[in-house]
Amino acid sequence: METYPITIGGVTRHVPLIEPLPGRRIPLVEFLGDPELVRAAAEALKPLVPKDTEVLFTTETSPIPLTHVLAEEMGLPYVVARRRRRPYMEDPIIQEVETLTLGVGEVLWLDRRFAEKLLNQKVTLISDVVSSGETMKAMEKVVLRAGGHVVARIAAFRQGTPGLEVLTVAELPVL
Repeated sequence: METYPITIGGVTRHVPLIEPLPGRRIPLVEFLGDPELVRAAAEALKPLVPKDTEVLFTTETSPIPLTHVLAEEMGLPYVVARRRRRPYMEDPIIQEVETLTLGVGEVLWLDRRFAEKLLNQKVTLISDVVSSGETMKAMEKVVLRAGGHVVARIAAFRQGTPGLEVLTVAELPVL
């Protein structure tokens, strides 16, 4: 399998190149199972989190460990939007993501009891990779619908040109 070198916070990994759509190859960054990479990324991102942030908000799956480490180091709570409905969810906020960056459509689900943790809070959005920015836009809509206020959008890697302002610390190519 062909790989591509990525570096963040002084840690380098050779990640697989995948082809989510014909003729479009991208490095697949995966934070799950790599505590060293997660800690390095969290340290690099920490200065970007506004001081007035009260809650971090992320999505399943790969950004969870990154958000967890950031939350732990900064003494902040965090909330996770799911990518599919769970049986326990009551009156969830449901938000479609208008992107096909990875070749699949997505929906974000946030249980009402977790949505309440965002009410009247200053929220920073956290992601692993931002490409088109559509997932970040959907995350922001969820926060607004829950009554929160987005104070920053942060991702470890930028890939391409997102359609909104997102603070990042490393670049990924689209090959």
